[in-house]
Amino acid sequence: MDGKVFYSWSAQEQLNPVEVVTGEGATFTDAQGKSYLDFSSQLVYLNLGHQHPRLIQAIKDQADTLTTIQPAFKNSTRDELARLIIEAAPGERYSSVFFTNGGAEATENAVRMARAYTGRRKVMSAYRSYHGATPTAIDLTGEPRRWKNEPTDAGVLHFFGPYAYRSPFWSSSESEECERALAHLEQQIILEGADTIAALIMETVVGTNGVLVPPKGYLPGVRALCDKYGIVYIADEVMVGFGRTGTMFAVENFDVEPDLITFAKGVNSGYVPLGGVIMSREIAKTWDEIPYHGGLTYSGHPMGCAPGVETFAVFEEEKILERTRDLGERVVRPRLEAMKEKYKVIGDVRGLGLFWAIEFVKDRETREPLVPFNAKGDAAAPMNAFAAYCKENGVWPMVNANRAHVAPPLIITEEDLNRGLDVYEQAIAQL
Repeated sequence: MDGKVFYSWSAQEQLNPVEVVTGEGATFTDAQGKSYLDFSSQLVYLNLGHQHPRLIQAIKDQADTLTTIQPAFKNSTRDELARLIIEAAPGERYSSVFFTNGGAEATENAVRMARAYTGRRKVMSAYRSYHGATPTAIDLTGEPRRWKNEPTDAGVLHFFGPYAYRSPFWSSSESEECERALAHLEQQIILEGADTIAALIMETVVGTNGVLVPPKGYLPGVRALCDKYGIVYIADEVMVGFGRTGTMFAVENFDVEPDLITFAKGVNSGYVPLGGVIMSREIAKTWDEIPYHGGLTYSGHPMGCAPGVETFAVFEEEKILERTRDLGERVVRPRLEAMKEKYKVIGDVRGLGLFWAIEFVKDRETREPLVPFNAKGDAAAPMNAFAAYCKENGVWPMVNANRAHVAPPLIITEEDLNRGLDVYEQAIAQL
């Protein structure tokens, strides 16, 4: 009988999805009663964990008051969330929030804003990036999920961002990587025609494609290049915003203020779909007297905004940022560095807050990846075995290419964090 779910990014007849029936805190439970420690926060959005009672209560209270209202009406819940976001944004340049239903739509609208503001068409993004699956967002994406979808936006250009462990610039230090990556970027801006480029978009810390933390000075250098050539700097904080790296927005770690900041995921832990664009005062005033040519039926949906407002209260009262930084530096970093010393299959570990990557290699000297780029079938067997071991032992991992990521809910207990790392280490030993 027809009437089944069609799953994203999947060959339908090869699937056997786990049925999840409930969750609590950092764990979720399947239909057979087996519980898993959620080391991926689902798709790195469940920052406050499963079934947080205060987020659930906020949704119930909002439902009792007003379940929905279209975006042209003023709504106090939506207004309050916008105020809180602007208050938390880094620096003083921001004035407005345009709400969307998720991260991909945030990307689309940020690009639309930059193009309208500058009157230019081209947009630059990095290889090893993901910006969403809608037309412009997927073209901006710098990894294999783009390939079967392109071309959709002829104005997109890709450049090499910094990646010290696998430097595309033959760098021997982080400072050298920073200097050479910025020189490469400026040359591409010049050769593409600086006055044709509307925007540059970057994940502040690259997410799915490696938890690549930019070297000191790189993002301020990007900011300076954008200022020099009149380019709008868009920070994609869909995955790393709202506490993931130990600060409300990841750019705070690098002392930089973008022109536009996209967000989603952690704004309300994905309890109801919500995203948006934080806009600088300078860009927002473009539409003071003329209409903005964009909109969404459910923009700033009250049922999404209500748990977003409560998220700010939970962050403050439960000291989420402080505990994220503490667990990242006191527990995760030393444990992963000790694993690297112990197991030759680990080439590199890197991260911030509760967002880390373990990169596996066949050979430490050559840095050959444990599995090849875009590996499938038998070629991906070692990483599939790692993931299978974790799941068998009650930890749901985040695995991509030759890496395992550590991205649990920010409310995870220290005991559970260590338990998850124990299982990761056991799985690594099997490799």
